[in-house]
Amino acid sequence: MILETPLLSARLSVDYRNKPGVLRKIVLDIRRGEIVGLVGESGSGKSTLALALLQLVQSKGAKLQGEVIFQGENLLQKTENQLRTIRGRHMSVVLQSPLTSLNPALRIGTQLREAWGAHAKGTTEECAAAVRVAMRSVSLPDDDDFLKRRPSQISVGQGQRVIIAMAILHRPALLIADEPTSALDTITQSEILSLFARLNGELDVAILYISHDLLSVASLCNRIAILHDGEIVECDTPTVIFDSPRHAYTRRLIAALPNRPHRRAGDESSARFGEELVSASVPHHK
Repeated sequence: MILETPLLSARLSVDYRNKPGVLRKIVLDIRRGEIVGLVGESGSGKSTLALALLQLVQSKGAKLQGEVIFQGENLLQKTENQLRTIRGRHMSVVLQSPLTSLNPALRIGTQLREAWGAHAKGTTEECAAAVRVAMRSVSLPDDDDFLKRRPSQISVGQGQRVIIAMAILHRPALLIADEPTSALDTITQSEILSLFARLNGELDVAILYISHDLLSVASLCNRIAILHDGEIVECDTPTVIFDSPRHAYTRRLIAALPNRPHRRAGDESSARFGEELVSASVPHHK
């Protein structure tokens, strides 16, 4: 049996001058088309790991050691100019808040066209077609009326969909989503989770989904990596994480959940387990 080479394989540590050991001996593999969740409390190093994979943590004064193999090449050996051809085209990121990710002075269409032009050369018609496809992919209007709006003229949920549309413009192999639903209401959070699942299926894009919300991660992801105090303490399928957690921190995370899904005896259906996770993650009101 030939094992598939991971799309991304990271073995790394990150130190800051005044804060050593922010990430310690991280081991993370992501296969093509896979959704991997990264769960950890605030300050555990989740966003630092995202920046390290994008080779952006060094600009913040950090020292990165190890390797990040993406599509067969070590990103630590790339120049900044080479990295710019990878970021946004082959590896994209969706950040936490569209209010800080979008330029408030520019129209939505202008920002999408600039994002396309940063990594592609083509005619105005080709750019417009790519923008329309991306907007439809995230269930947003692609007409001129919407594209002429500024960020202040759309909802936060629509803004997050615009950011996702920008991220998928060039059909990247890997999408890093760093707390993409934390600024959204519960209903919109559920819609964005469903959107990520649909894009994963339609575009075969791998996703690293970063969150502190274990239930939402479990409802979306094929595997979950638990990050605690700068280390990935375990990584496995949602079923194994919930049924047989190995690390004490993971057990505390599960024990702290307000609702916990239960698999029926003899029921090995991952689809049913995912449905129960979604149900458990939605607040129930009397």
